[in-house]
Amino acid sequence: MSKYLSSKYAALEPYTPGEQPKTQVLTKLNTNESPFPPMPEVIEAVRAEAERLQLYPDPDSTMLREAVAETLGVDPDMVICNNGSDETLYFAFLAYCDAETPAVFPKLSYGFYPVFADITGISFRDIPLKSDFSIDPEDYYDAKGTVFIANPNAPTGIPLSLSQIEGIVQHNPDNVVVIDEAYVDFGTESAVPLTKKYDNLLVIQTFSKSRSMAGMRLGYGIADPKIIADLNALRYSTNPYNIDRLAIAAGTASLRNDEVNREHCRTVMENRQYTVDQLKELGFEMTDSTANFIFVRHPGIGGDVLFRKLRERGVIIRHWDKPEINDYNRITIGSKEQMDILLREVRDILKEAGL
Repeated sequence: MSKYLSSKYAALEPYTPGEQPKTQVLTKLNTNESPFPPMPEVIEAVRAEAERLQLYPDPDSTMLREAVAETLGVDPDMVICNNGSDETLYFAFLAYCDAETPAVFPKLSYGFYPVFADITGISFRDIPLKSDFSIDPEDYYDAKGTVFIANPNAPTGIPLSLSQIEGIVQHNPDNVVVIDEAYVDFGTESAVPLTKKYDNLLVIQTFSKSRSMAGMRLGYGIADPKIIADLNALRYSTNPYNIDRLAIAAGTASLRNDEVNREHCRTVMENRQYTVDQLKELGFEMTDSTANFIFVRHPGIGGDVLFRKLRERGVIIRHWDKPEINDYNRITIGSKEQMDILLREVRDILKEAGL
């Protein structure tokens, strides 16, 4: 940090993204990307739009918002498109948290939540998970703050049911509840239908996981039109051209062929069950994940040891050096071939350890 940095950021602890290796690795299972490339229609749409890069993009992302609305069965004025779901989250922290309204979220969840709280200068209350790593919905009743919940949660992959989400929304009538659905398309029921019933619910989704566009940085929020107007006021006050022409074209083309994405999600879910079954036979324990990753531990080998040994063999997974989850690793579900590589290396590691 330079000597010129404002003192208000002196204690800021930035979010740590998942490792993006600069060298060739055997298989990369650490950042929950899709194993599938973008569909040809998306690539062609980007290629065509590249011929118009001399022009500013539509600041309202009209074509993309309409595609999102049609796909999800909502009105276009209930949709905001942003530069990744993280930007939508950031706007929500700015809009609905202040000195009188703290942020409230699980203690073990998406690591950006406390970072957003710190950088926006608002206090937060992080609520411990239950002993089985699940969220107790009643912990968020009358939260006296803006609630942020990833569903399914990260890094555990454990979901709340739609009725549990609705209970949280109902018990916070004077505050906004933000449901972060980055991984919803892999087996969790979405709360989007509830946005038509409750004006204090904001649902955030992304193109990064289920639509093979982590590199495009594209996300969106769904809420009552007045909530969307709030977020747009902040967007227009910071970066009205936040979605570039290529992203608008790519996202629209993807949604127009969304059944391909759905089929990819079904394949990931099949590969998830296959990997879970194989790892359980090897003695692993895990949470009941409905995300495109699993959260696992083996009683005979430390999570950090397994992480390092796999990395030495060219397989990258995610490990956190936190006491409550140090024994666990998060493993992205990739292609069947990738999962077989992982399983082969895990078997060899366990064999070397006499397990």
